[in-house]
Amino acid sequence: MAINVNSSPTGVLFEEDLVDVKNGGVKQTKKVESNPPKYKREIVWRNVILFGYLHIAAVYGFYLMLTSAKVLTIVWAVLLYQAGGLGITAGAHRLWSHRAYKAKWPLRLILVIFNTLAFQNHVHEWARDHRVHHKYSETNADPHNATRGFFFSHIGWLLCRKHPSVKEKGKGIDISDLDADPILAFQKKYYMILMPLACFVIPTLIPMYLWNESFTCSWFVATLFRYTFTLNMTWLVNSAAHIWGSKPYDKTINPSENLPVAVLALGEGWHNYHHVFPWDYKTAELGNYRTNFTTAFIDFFAWLGWAYDLKTVPLSMVESRVKRTGDGSHEVWGWNDKDLSEEEKSQAEIISKRE
Repeated sequence: MAINVNSSPTGVLFEEDLVDVKNGGVKQTKKVESNPPKYKREIVWRNVILFGYLHIAAVYGFYLMLTSAKVLTIVWAVLLYQAGGLGITAGAHRLWSHRAYKAKWPLRLILVIFNTLAFQNHVHEWARDHRVHHKYSETNADPHNATRGFFFSHIGWLLCRKHPSVKEKGKGIDISDLDADPILAFQKKYYMILMPLACFVIPTLIPMYLWNESFTCSWFVATLFRYTFTLNMTWLVNSAAHIWGSKPYDKTINPSENLPVAVLALGEGWHNYHHVFPWDYKTAELGNYRTNFTTAFIDFFAWLGWAYDLKTVPLSMVESRVKRTGDGSHEVWGWNDKDLSEEEKSQAEIISKRE
């Protein structure tokens, strides 16, 4: 039976989504909009030219990495990629978009510097668009709606004007918490000064003056290749992780668990979990840091005392959700799992057993 709802247990489907309730789960069948605004795609040719240059320059930078760039320059580029990535994943995403944890001002300052280095717009704009993305995922109000195809959700959304629904719904997103942060206010006010320095000028000058790298290698390797690579790793979360992968937590939504994206995007590829539990600071159900470097970063600063109130999902809640809406790909739960045979239990070694 089809009904209209205002929200769903996924935390992703909202407003005017037509759903079927079946077997205790939610199955999305069609997305509709009341009085949808007229839309005619308008290409932003300035962005097409700029992104075209960036990707050509990145290919040349990769060639220089293999032929003439100094090892220190390559290491510098990798470190900048890690720092810029953390400015997005630990900063704009998990801290400011989702409030999955809290941070004292020294960590917030570090993350704002890293975020400015990444140059993906200031935190106010990034977090607002990301909150819109979660609230209206895979609708016209989603800035990088994956139902419009891989290219659009990867980079195409930046090459054309926003759909009117994105602007309309974006106006209703509460960002008062971001407005109240003085560090974010400073970044927003001086972004057009700070961003060129952090993203382009300083990364280019340091190799030139500290280890006598050429301007060509500094510019094309440490700056343009690194920046373009970071962009594409972030975009893969919007595109690949919304198209390919398993859905152990909710089979009714597009976001999926994608291991390659998780590795390349510092832990952001466990996307089915993240869209089901967006408030978990780990954005994943993992027992180690191998595919979630961002979680290790946050945990380190929690140990230091600069990150606190880390929110995560109890196993009981995860198990309940997997059984209710998962696609069956989730691994066994462990000792008490019903699929664990008595033979395996009898052969298990139990240490420090209490009689």
